[in-house]
Amino acid sequence: MKITFKIWRQENSNTSGDFKSYDVDGLTEDMSFLEALDHLNELLVQRDEKVIAYEYDCREGICGQCGVFINGRAHGPHANMTTCQLHMRSFKDGGTIVVEPWRAKSFPIIKDLVVDRSAFDRIIEHGGYISAKTGTAAEANAILVGKEIADKAMDAAACIGCGACVATCKNASAALFTAAKINHLNNLPQGHQEADKRVMEMTWQMEQEGFGSCTFTGACEVECPESISITNIAEMNARLVKAKWLR
Repeated sequence: MKITFKIWRQENSNTSGDFKSYDVDGLTEDMSFLEALDHLNELLVQRDEKVIAYEYDCREGICGQCGVFINGRAHGPHANMTTCQLHMRSFKDGGTIVVEPWRAKSFPIIKDLVVDRSAFDRIIEHGGYISAKTGTAAEANAILVGKEIADKAMDAAACIGCGACVATCKNASAALFTAAKINHLNNLPQGHQEADKRVMEMTWQMEQEGFGSCTFTGACEVECPESISITNIAEMNARLVKAKWLR
């Protein structure tokens, strides 16, 4: 299998970048997309050229670090899938694959396909946890939580923070990520005491990071590897209005 990779190369956020084309032969349909990039980097090492910088960790679709734009779509051609779970069988032999980093002001490029997503960490630092004293760990069934509420909380908790929602949004909004982190905790009994403070502080920090506003186009939901629903954004907005009203 032979593929032409057209990859964005950029030394850092202070320099300009451009696309470079690489013809790669010897690939197989069973290779993952990241294995194909590994193969390309091996060829670059042999040619004494700079390897392509890209992120990954688990390669199991869990951590979300591998996220890149592939042929104009976050994580590649399939819905609800991380980049590392994508295989070369999804592309035609002899075709061209365009690979570029997340595009967002709040995600500055570190190098090539690697972006700085620490803005997400700072949002979490402003309330994405429970600090209220709850005592020692209780037996799992001691606090009764209705199934509907538990399901909502766990669906929101599935967010892996990959940033695809930001990258694919025309406004570079982080509303889906922030809403998921807020609703996960605010729906649980342990999170109720700090619920108003949490939604106000996390949304405030989201704005400080320079993310755009949500206009409910739904693109984030389509590209989210964990299928996080945009109803979470509506719930976050409702909680925010209530918190400001009661302030």
